[in-house]
Amino acid sequence: MQLQVDDLGVSYDNVSVFDHVNFSVQDDDWLTITGESGSGKSTLLRVIAGLLDADRGIVKLEGKPQWDYDISEYRQEVSYAVQSAQLFGQTVRDNLNLPFDVRNQKPDEQRQLTLLRAMELPEDFIDKNVHELSGGQRQRVGVARNLLFPPKVLLLDEISTGLDEDTKHTIWSLIQSMQTKYHFAVLSVTHDGDEIKHANQLMRLENGKAEVYEYAN
Repeated sequence: MQLQVDDLGVSYDNVSVFDHVNFSVQDDDWLTITGESGSGKSTLLRVIAGLLDADRGIVKLEGKPQWDYDISEYRQEVSYAVQSAQLFGQTVRDNLNLPFDVRNQKPDEQRQLTLLRAMELPEDFIDKNVHELSGGQRQRVGVARNLLFPPKVLLLDEISTGLDEDTKHTIWSLIQSMQTKYHFAVLSVTHDGDEIKHANQLMRLENGKAEVYEYAN
């Protein structure tokens, strides 16, 4: 199993968000998580990403408990993309250098430019000031940053909400092609019916419980 979640539970102020959540994903799986607003979808992804502690239960990556990993090492293997990408520094290059910096590697500009082109952004975009980017451009740069080093598990938290259809298509097409090539697992939170069709498994979070079932798309 690439990722295994056993008996996971989270509470806020003694009120349960969800409890006894169990599921697993393997290489090439695409699990889409649905549920009403406030049902705990983003909370679940944040726990899996190592950004939030659960009250009970365990997350395992390749059979090893999450807490046994160095957190930097874990986050290189379980990559988390959010609805509004948080960019930093001055330029797009600053953001695309980050995955290399945390691995103590020299930035590979050709790899960076290849991903920019795949996101339908010109090569000279690499030196564009991040404060000049539109929302759709920021999101494409953010997702490209997540994919420079393909992870073992990619977490997607409503990453295309509010984007135009062309930008959505560009982002999802790249993620699908990268998954086909590198065989990572995807966990995606979305309300978009067109995006659900990418899944081979669906999870419904409702009233603090999770139901997982196969999805024939």
